[in-house]
Amino acid sequence: MFIVFDIGGTNTRVAGSVDGKTLGEVVIYPTPQDYSDGIQALAETAKRLAANTPITAIAGGVPGPMDLSHTQILKAPNMKDWNNKPLQQDLQQLLNTTVRLENDTAMWALAEAHTGAGKGKNIVVYITVSTGVGGTRIVNGQIDKSAFGFEIGHHTINPSGPICGCGGVGHLEAYIGGNAMEKRYNKKPKDITDEAVWEDATAFLAIGLLNTCVFWSPHIIILGGSMMKSFSMERVLASTKSLNYIVDTLPEIQRSILGESGGLIGALHFLSQTPEQAVKK
Repeated sequence: MFIVFDIGGTNTRVAGSVDGKTLGEVVIYPTPQDYSDGIQALAETAKRLAANTPITAIAGGVPGPMDLSHTQILKAPNMKDWNNKPLQQDLQQLLNTTVRLENDTAMWALAEAHTGAGKGKNIVVYITVSTGVGGTRIVNGQIDKSAFGFEIGHHTINPSGPICGCGGVGHLEAYIGGNAMEKRYNKKPKDITDEAVWEDATAFLAIGLLNTCVFWSPHIIILGGSMMKSFSMERVLASTKSLNYIVDTLPEIQRSILGESGGLIGALHFLSQTPEQAVKK
């Protein structure tokens, strides 16, 4: 039995896989903000899914930048009690098996590149707009190499802008992340009906998309995450095109097609890659 998980700022998803290729039952629960509660909930869920079957290996996505050896979260703005805790070590001790960790957005990106909207494309960028904002580049089916991971939600849009959850100023996440918008407007983003608010958010998302185009030069950008349900793709595309003066042809920009299990599907692809194939940070 293989176990895969996707820890998000709002919800955690866990699933088992008998063959390492297809998902079994998916369990969803609110992500505990307390690390100890979170690690126990994850271990208990994994044991229940495995039942009496030995767990061969575990892989999962976690939010925020990680240490160089990919054993723990360093600075997840929306899950601060999880930072700098020995996540891999604790899971391996609790479940007595090999555990491999990667950024949650990178797992989604792998899934989109192999079985989602990016299938058949050489350079795929996946961006999630959810509780926070993240993004990863996939090159030829592999997570692209980096020195310390990809954190495009924290590139500066406006140096005089609002404070981001990470403590920075004017980051993309501070404009379009779910937590940031809830704090700014005092209501859940899904309950915001003022069109002017979404036009403003679309303008900042478009800046982020054009920056991504010129930084990463992908064949396709795939947008996912709970916040994308509130954005009009027609407006997003039009706004991005209106900002472009340098790239002859913009890449395709599409919504994710994998539903809510993309992170789990990506973790299965991650498990199928040997450590040597996986990106070395």
